[in-house]
Amino acid sequence: MYEPIRTPSVHTMADPARTEGLLPRRSREEELDNRLAGHLTALLTVTDELRVHTPDAELDDAAQRLDAQVTRLCAGRAPLRAEPSAAGADASRVAALHQRAHTLAGQALVVATSRSDAAAASLAAERMEDHARALGLAEVG
Repeated sequence: MYEPIRTPSVHTMADPARTEGLLPRRSREEELDNRLAGHLTALLTVTDELRVHTPDAELDDAAQRLDAQVTRLCAGRAPLRAEPSAAGADASRVAALHQRAHTLAGQALVVATSRSDAAAASLAAERMEDHARALGLAEVG
């Protein structure tokens, strides 16, 4: 009455001998390092953009420290840095950049805390506070 199934089930586990070497094998720590480096690189890109629109020695220092953290996480390879857009953005663009930087710093803080990286967690928390202050989200005190 019914036709028998002639193909193997998709729910059957793959033969480990056939799949050996096909999938990347990374430890949890390596995955967290990659994720943290990605968040910090994105934060560095936004920081570079902010440095063009609102030059500030504090942003310059933050960019240097972010660069150093990413280089450390990437085994000595410096991050690729995008060329910022032209200077002269309006206040809404600068506010949007601060909001994006605040979000990225928060994501970096979560990952840094998860991997127990005190230096990166401290830097991410500091960047969150600075961008919150720029947005008027935190009381200066």
